[in-house]
Amino acid sequence: MKRFIYWTIALLAGVGLGVTGIGWVTATMTFIATVYTRVFQLLAVPTIILTVILTLASFGRQGEMRRIFLCALGYTLATTFVASAVGLALYLTIKPGLLPLDAAAAAAPTEVSTITYTDHLLSVVPDNVVRPFLEGNVLSLLLLAFAVGLALSRLPENEPRRTLINVLQGLQDVLFLLIRGLIWTLPLGIAAFAAQLSAQLSSGVAVDAIGQYVLVIVGGNIVQMFVVLPLFLLARGLNPVRTFLRMMPAVITAFFTKSSAATLPVTMRTAEERLGVSPQVSRFVLPLCTTINMNGCSAFILVTSFFVMQHGGVALTWPTLLLWLVVSVVAAVGNAGVPMGCYFLTLSLMAGMGMPLTVMGGILPIYTLLDMLETAENVWSDSCVAAMTNIEELKVKI
Repeated sequence: MKRFIYWTIALLAGVGLGVTGIGWVTATMTFIATVYTRVFQLLAVPTIILTVILTLASFGRQGEMRRIFLCALGYTLATTFVASAVGLALYLTIKPGLLPLDAAAAAAPTEVSTITYTDHLLSVVPDNVVRPFLEGNVLSLLLLAFAVGLALSRLPENEPRRTLINVLQGLQDVLFLLIRGLIWTLPLGIAAFAAQLSAQLSSGVAVDAIGQYVLVIVGGNIVQMFVVLPLFLLARGLNPVRTFLRMMPAVITAFFTKSSAATLPVTMRTAEERLGVSPQVSRFVLPLCTTINMNGCSAFILVTSFFVMQHGGVALTWPTLLLWLVVSVVAAVGNAGVPMGCYFLTLSLMAGMGMPLTVMGGILPIYTLLDMLETAENVWSDSCVAAMTNIEELKVKI
């Protein structure tokens, strides 16, 4: 409770500093926020690698790994599909109008990669060990971690195997010590992120020129966060209010960092220490969910694609709507959990179809706010999947 109070005070203080509009204050807060973002990203990669390898190595021989994976995958696909369905329902209900394309053109990206989704999937398969680390390709790192973890689980029990496991375990212990230190200083980071955001808002960065579109995106995220996911938790006998309050540090961190991958260390520590999820589940499910469980991203891809296609003269018939419902779920799986990942993935999909990308330029000024909300929803959904998978594991063991 004390930590929550400290974080709330930091949040309010940051908002107050941001609205002052003082140049050096804004610059200082932006610098601090950038430092925290870089540190989160620094810790995210080794967290993913070590947790997946050690988890698979520790129980890869047993049936638990397969059971936990299938359980987490089932909840992930179910929540992601519902998130897209909610976005579809709201889009059909609100029916956003058309943008003046000339006004949006000024903000349109000048260079767009026309990479196909097939190319996107192929990029997951690394052609050397170093590149995924240098590029921060989360899905490639996860693939490598799976391979190494499964290989370790198949090695015979001997001294070399135990030595290697002990080294990896020691590195993870050091990593978690660093994470605890980072969380201890997090009020400063929250104040900086809040100041940065409030300064952007007061200077008019977020312009409500496409209110209906924003209403669909924001409304879909709110419904998913506070209606759909709590219903999933209730169906598994979990208290959604208690679960949300316990995971609040991770959700708040995700909101400001705009990166579920960067938030992963905080999410794991919070799930284990505050929510009571077993390390065996959290250290396998959460890194997995950070990569494939993208509720907010799937809804954004669906709604934004419809919005752009509408400007391109595409008839949104029911076959088209249902096809893109599936496409949005598939596209969201494997999307990098980094800032603006959904935006550029949608941009590539629309570029490949020859749609008017000036619409994407009109969305760009307000995307920061949408990205913050979507990332918070993604991490909240990751937490729900971990909590529900943990319950399933407890039932099996009992």
